[in-house]
Amino acid sequence: MTRINIKSLLKIIGLIMIIVSLSFLFCIPVALAYSEPVEPFIFSSIIALIPGAMLYLLVRSSITEKVNVRDGYLSVTISWLTLIITGTLPYFFSGSIHGFTNVLFETVSGFTTTGASILTDIEALPKSILFWRSLTHWIGGVGIILLVIIILPTLKVGGYNLFSLESSMKQKILPKTRSVAYRILLIYLVITVMEFIFLSLGGMNVFESICHSFGTVATGGFSPRNTSIAGYSPYIQYVIGIFMFISAMSYVIFYYAVTRKFKKLKANEELRFFVVFTVACVVFITLVLYYNTDRRFEESFRDSFFQVVSQISTTGFATTDYMLWPQVGWFFMFFIMFAGGSTGSTAGGIKMARHLILIKNLRNVFVRLQHSNAVLPVKIDGRMVPENINSMMLVFILFYAVIFLIGMSIMILSGMPISESAGASATSMAGIGPGLGASGNFGNYAHFTTVAKSTMMALMIIGRLELFTILALFSRSFWTN
Repeated sequence: MTRINIKSLLKIIGLIMIIVSLSFLFCIPVALAYSEPVEPFIFSSIIALIPGAMLYLLVRSSITEKVNVRDGYLSVTISWLTLIITGTLPYFFSGSIHGFTNVLFETVSGFTTTGASILTDIEALPKSILFWRSLTHWIGGVGIILLVIIILPTLKVGGYNLFSLESSMKQKILPKTRSVAYRILLIYLVITVMEFIFLSLGGMNVFESICHSFGTVATGGFSPRNTSIAGYSPYIQYVIGIFMFISAMSYVIFYYAVTRKFKKLKANEELRFFVVFTVACVVFITLVLYYNTDRRFEESFRDSFFQVVSQISTTGFATTDYMLWPQVGWFFMFFIMFAGGSTGSTAGGIKMARHLILIKNLRNVFVRLQHSNAVLPVKIDGRMVPENINSMMLVFILFYAVIFLIGMSIMILSGMPISESAGASATSMAGIGPGLGASGNFGNYAHFTTVAKSTMMALMIIGRLELFTILALFSRSFWTN
């Protein structure tokens, strides 16, 4: 059995705490601007910085030294848990959210970019706390990429650096991990700034433009308003809808676009599938709303475009309550909770690449019914998908369904209605936020039992780390071989 590099893990914990302690400081200018107490962020920063600095400086180990796969998985999981635990501090010191479970729920939902909330009156919170709440999205949006590619640049799983633990559908676009990381972070920053500019041009104030840009680019969904995006102009709704769509695209695509590798863009099957699937869903819901409600065509299209993209991108922003739509409409919205964005994006869910591979496998099954001896390899972008990767994709979808059912069952047993339990389980795993019933896209989870909230938090983390990263820790072979 290979020993776990405890010193390296402690050093990583220290580094994460230092990073979070520095991120608290960004909230201080907001607190000063709105004449709010700065102590919650100063105290939080000090409490996180001191032990973090001690671990990072005193532990004699190097983060850049070579680590094995087991250490890599442990590093990612521990880093996320450290982020979450440390991120609760401003809520506790400000007293803005009451109850340990509620504080933990809001923090987990933030860093996992889920966007589910237990808050019944969001606008009652201090602006500085709302800023921190949105900032957790922005940090978590690039989560695994930041932790694994930038902070742990030498963590190499399966020979690939980019998205090594975020997804089993890996793509290597540059020979050096650090170069990949910096370019991805730059793209992330540019998209955030661009959305901020467009929102500001539409009349949204600076504070709300920043918070909504954080929530959109991270495909998170936290809004500083109780009504989410419903009270804004059609222009604002279209801008956020477009940026949600962009944010659900793979960062590999952005890199190809920036470097003018248009042939690779054209050959990317997942991108085409993502676009076609989204357009088809928007058209369907537009027709449902236009022919079954009193909406004009433009309003039907706008509500359809925004809510479908919000659901598929796993952002969770809302302009209209889909629970008030015709039954086929809100049921369809539940159905596409299992879609997910593109691989290598900040979106959650099953991801388009896995659906595409599943469809290709199903097609092969039907072909073999007529041609039993046919050799039908599964190909993506003209390249054959190795059998072990193909099997992993299918097993992932199966595990996803099983964990969804387990989570739903636990919440039902805790006393929650079946529809809300199903919606909460699906939305937590996909990182969307809104569920069904009273916890729909204009509701919240304040009325959920402690068991149900805890189950949702577990599903958020499992879904954000894409199942295998967490499930591997509970396997005997992981610890013995």
